[in-house]
Amino acid sequence: MTPAMRTVGVDLSASPAKTAVAVLDWFDDRAELTELVVGADDAEIRRLVDGATRIGIDSPFGWPDDFVEFVVAHHHQESQPGRRLDEIANRRPLALRRTDLWIAESGLGRPLSVSADQIAHVAFRCAGLLADLGVRDRVDGWAVEAYPAGALKRWGLISRGYKRAANRTVLTELVDALRTTAPWLEPAAHADLMGRDDDAFDAVITALIARAAALGRTTPPSAEDRAVASREGWIHVPDGDLGGLIAAG
Repeated sequence: MTPAMRTVGVDLSASPAKTAVAVLDWFDDRAELTELVVGADDAEIRRLVDGATRIGIDSPFGWPDDFVEFVVAHHHQESQPGRRLDEIANRRPLALRRTDLWIAESGLGRPLSVSADQIAHVAFRCAGLLADLGVRDRVDGWAVEAYPAGALKRWGLISRGYKRAANRTVLTELVDALRTTAPWLEPAAHADLMGRDDDAFDAVITALIARAAALGRTTPPSAEDRAVASREGWIHVPDGDLGGLIAAG
């Protein structure tokens, strides 16, 4: 049977070894996890996303406007004096995008800074991947920016404390909670991998976020923020519960 939709989630890391990709095929009454791969290089990602309706990528799609302007000015020795960058409040616009601030203000988490944290290495890779995939729309294009922690919190599931091998029990419980909340999700042979590898689990959540985006069930930027988001990227967070992802199929 041909699925009505295919979504792909990419839990991107700077290293292919830590990059996971999940492929979900959507039918009227279920979503089947047809592939779940850990250790994906860019060529493998391109293979797995081929033919997908929508893909989600867990990585920043851009950098803060203020940061870009600051670095360019500094590079050309045109920095303006008097910015008082010894004060953290004056550095914050260099570190956080509009979408990061929106996530924090909405109580959905605190995304890492793409310009002041090691996640910048992930964003470097993401920028190359978006170019390879021909993705130009950073707000609502074929590929959308995902943030699993925000989606999990919106769905009433554990959103923190399940990373790394030391927290595997929490991850197992989280997988069980997801399957209870979304009984239509069929992980097939991949259930064990979801429960022992948090990268694999996040890839599945990212594929679910891609489904929400494809259905128009994520929160878009405001009219005021849209122009900025077109450069900085915009995190897609589901605006409804998990059940709405299958009921709208």
